[in-house]
Amino acid sequence: MPILRNYGRKLRLILVFLNVFKQFEEWGINLLWNNKRAKTFLPNKLLLRLTFVNVIVVGIFIALSSWAIYHTACSLANGLGSWNDQKQQLFNSILFQYLWIFSIAAILIGSLIHYRLVKEIIRPLKELIESTKRMKAGHYPNPIIVNTRDEVGELIGHFNDLVKQLKEMQQHRKELVLDFSHEFRTPLANLNGYLGALKNGVIEGDQQIYHSLQKESERLIHMVEQLEQVKEWDYLSKQTYTEKEPIDMQFLIHQSVAMFRWSLENAGINVEVQTESGTVNVSTEGISQVVSNLIDNAIRYYQGTGPIMIKGELVESHYRLSISGPGQVIPIQEKDRIFERFYRANSSRERDNTGGTGLGLAISKEIIVHHQGQIGLKSEGETHTFWITLPLI
Repeated sequence: MPILRNYGRKLRLILVFLNVFKQFEEWGINLLWNNKRAKTFLPNKLLLRLTFVNVIVVGIFIALSSWAIYHTACSLANGLGSWNDQKQQLFNSILFQYLWIFSIAAILIGSLIHYRLVKEIIRPLKELIESTKRMKAGHYPNPIIVNTRDEVGELIGHFNDLVKQLKEMQQHRKELVLDFSHEFRTPLANLNGYLGALKNGVIEGDQQIYHSLQKESERLIHMVEQLEQVKEWDYLSKQTYTEKEPIDMQFLIHQSVAMFRWSLENAGINVEVQTESGTVNVSTEGISQVVSNLIDNAIRYYQGTGPIMIKGELVESHYRLSISGPGQVIPIQEKDRIFERFYRANSSRERDNTGGTGLGLAISKEIIVHHQGQIGLKSEGETHTFWITLPLI
């Protein structure tokens, strides 16, 4: 009983000391991490910082544990009462030496293991830093190889995707500039040649020449409008279309078709419209632009003799609009990319003056996605059907 009472008093003293020491430990670590002067004392490298802090934490913990074990063992040995002072001192000395050796060994081994593990974790981050430096210098880095599925692996994966998208965007922009420079050069050269000939009296003005000049002018206007679409994309990609209102899709479709009556008559294209009434909650401006883009696309790439079919119908809880028309055969590998920004099935040199920037369908998809709808393409030989679906209210 005296041994237990003595041990109990010692244990309570140790627990009180542990609690005080724990608070002191937390205060010291926070001070070391947050204090500006302490930060200057810490190494600059993240790996060394983490290892340094780990050594401090592990060292404090082991020192605290060793102190508790030492005093507990000494108290128990002293409470036995069968040892003289010489044996007690020898026991205390040997125990202290063993605890000192084991503590140092534990700190060194733990620090080495921690250093190795953290080094493997930080390795992808170092590669990420080097890659960002290359991007800053104007070069696109190679994809970073990472085999982890943690937050670091997710970060590296997003970075690789970002670099890939930026490379594709840069390539698209280069192609766009080349296409526009080619397309602008031809009508400007024609206008300059005609005007120079008229000025020098080489030719006389007549209705045919004036008509040709007007056509070249219209081509330039159309290409300027295409350039506006590039700016429009950046605007639309930031829109959320929060200002929505109920509207009858039948009315909106007929209104959009009416805007193309003159273009359809001049092109000699027949159009057949079959629509059902259905109310959707949408941005009228945004959905009108989608319908206009799809109709304009059908007219622009029209090749054949059949009519353009515009059909609106109720399909379960959605309104489905489809616009079909004859055109060139679209390769299978290009169907999945036709809604990508700047993507076109044919380059501007192959399509004369019918093609655009490759933004119309991409803009339409962006708007439809904002409205929780879907957009797609179905092709059967030379007949192509673009369709959209919007939720009914």
